[in-house]
Amino acid sequence: MSWYEKLNEYFPVEEMKSKEHFELLLDEKSGIYRKDESDQHVLMYAEFDQFIFIDYVYVSPKTRGQGIGHQLMNRLKEKGKPIILEVEPVDYEDTDTAKRLHFYEREGFEHAESIGYAKKSLATDQLNPMEILFWSPDDESEAAIYEKMKRTYIDIHTYKDEEIYGECYKPVEEALKIRKQARKNIFEEAKQLQSNS
Repeated sequence: MSWYEKLNEYFPVEEMKSKEHFELLLDEKSGIYRKDESDQHVLMYAEFDQFIFIDYVYVSPKTRGQGIGHQLMNRLKEKGKPIILEVEPVDYEDTDTAKRLHFYEREGFEHAESIGYAKKSLATDQLNPMEILFWSPDDESEAAIYEKMKRTYIDIHTYKDEEIYGECYKPVEEALKIRKQARKNIFEEAKQLQSNS
């Protein structure tokens, strides 16, 4: 199975980039956008001068629980830059969301409670709310994470979107917002879900 097939099988359609989008990023943004893969994992990420954005992490079901995810996170942390990623909100129908969140909390990630993020899926035409997690070696502020996430949205998520998908994602100012009231911490929500199940 190819790296793209692994990602496509694991991630919901509304979160996936097309194969063409990936290939353009890997070709035309090769100085920033990277693929790290083995038989056991696929890691797609963008490394900017000031931060790293994890786009997709897949660990083979056969090797989950063997520390591969931890090793991948450590490799990125060793670069000494803030790391940002997106996760689904806690889904009470899908206990895997709580497991993923528990993993990132163990890895020292924080929830950017003040950042609201919803990207319309061009595949399903549905609004796809996501939450932002970050790890920082220097106690980065959520305002700084917000600016970095805006750059990611423009340079990675919406790169050549009209050419690839035939339509544009909504502008960054509509997709990413500072919330007037901070959201409940997603890690606490995940713990509640696990204790209730």
